[in-house]
Amino acid sequence: MGCSGCSTGVGVPKGCGSNGNCGTSGCDKLEVFDWLANMELPSGQEKFNWVEVRFKNGRKEYFKNINGLTLTMSSMVAVESSPGHDIGIVSLTGELVKAQMSRRKQDPNSETFKKVYRVATQRDIDKWREVQAKETETMFKSREIAQRLDLKMKISDVEYQGDGAKAIFYYTAEERVDFRQLIKDLASSFSMRVEMRQIGTRQEAGRLGGIGSCGRELCCTTWLTDFRSVNTSAARYQQLSLNPSKLAGQCGKLKCCLNFELDSYLDSLKAFPNTDTILYTKKGNARFIKMDIFKQIMWYAYMDQPSSWIELKVERVQEIIEFNKDKEKNNPESLEFVAEKDNRVLEIAPAYENVVGQDSITRFDQKKQNQRRKKRNPNQRNPKAKSDGNQRATVERTQQKPRPKPNRRPAAAAKDKEAGGSAGNGGEGAKKRSNNNKRRNYRRGKKGPEDK
Repeated sequence: MGCSGCSTGVGVPKGCGSNGNCGTSGCDKLEVFDWLANMELPSGQEKFNWVEVRFKNGRKEYFKNINGLTLTMSSMVAVESSPGHDIGIVSLTGELVKAQMSRRKQDPNSETFKKVYRVATQRDIDKWREVQAKETETMFKSREIAQRLDLKMKISDVEYQGDGAKAIFYYTAEERVDFRQLIKDLASSFSMRVEMRQIGTRQEAGRLGGIGSCGRELCCTTWLTDFRSVNTSAARYQQLSLNPSKLAGQCGKLKCCLNFELDSYLDSLKAFPNTDTILYTKKGNARFIKMDIFKQIMWYAYMDQPSSWIELKVERVQEIIEFNKDKEKNNPESLEFVAEKDNRVLEIAPAYENVVGQDSITRFDQKKQNQRRKKRNPNQRNPKAKSDGNQRATVERTQQKPRPKPNRRPAAAAKDKEAGGSAGNGGEGAKKRSNNNKRRNYRRGKKGPEDK
């Protein structure tokens, strides 16, 4: 989103199917719908000759159309400024401008007013877009200058005038800042007139924009203009936990939306009794736990049974309080007896159970065993027994006497002799048989006579 007049984009609004020509003049900040645009004025009444012009980040001012120009919403105009002229977009015309001026306590009959010069030409628009492209770089350089001067301030935004003759520097600071030297350095660095404006953190968030925790754009960016004070009592009335990270917005202050529904909560709380009141019954005394404002329900628990919460309607609580005030009347038997009149169910907090080892601090340090067991060799299960068995076997082998090797059978020797005698070339048959015997003995782990 963002039209050419804001800091988030240039040109046609992104994602806008009507190309910025819808009823609200586009996707700009702090839009106003002119619901009187199609209504004719009474006979003899002239059109209100003031217009509302919007500048960067929702800054709006009012100018008088003394030249009788035909202006409509989203028209770009050149207006009076000091010095030179500025370029803005018409955001509202007609009778609604009178209502907005009276709301901001501006007199349309005042002699001192700013006027509309002309409809912006293409040359004016090109110059305006050229100086807008310098704003980010100028802001970073101005921050470096302020840091060099050791000033405790934050320059959050820079807005150039349409003709480039002046620039407005918006800053936030917790204390009073002497920026006279800063203005001199900025004027010499950028060769233009410098104006410093201090804004609050909420105005800063409204100018910069963003997305809130609700998922929508910030209220101060889209429609909220008056920033009322917000305190923690608004959160207490709405039964919200006083968590600063959840109650604070992007500006670091309490969220403005805490005031939106506060009046409804205050009206509903008028029917509730004081939460500090203790209910007295024959079974025991009960104190307040919590409430549901819009369902008109309150929860109480006995002093000696804090885990048992009893749900009661506000009318029943008022009855018990009246019984406690009148000493002549007897107190009720118990809160359960009163709750049965409204068919309420006793809510008992569940007893604590150790689910998934929640009470063990070191439960994540224990390694999980693999459920799939690998097939192991029986000797590997007890390596110590295996090593003892190996040592015992070696001792037995050393103690045994070496067995004598048996001689070859005489039949085989005779066959070798006959084969050796019948062989003509040195007994080839005997050599083959000897080689076969060597291979056989090698496989059996025996050594031949030549290997000994």
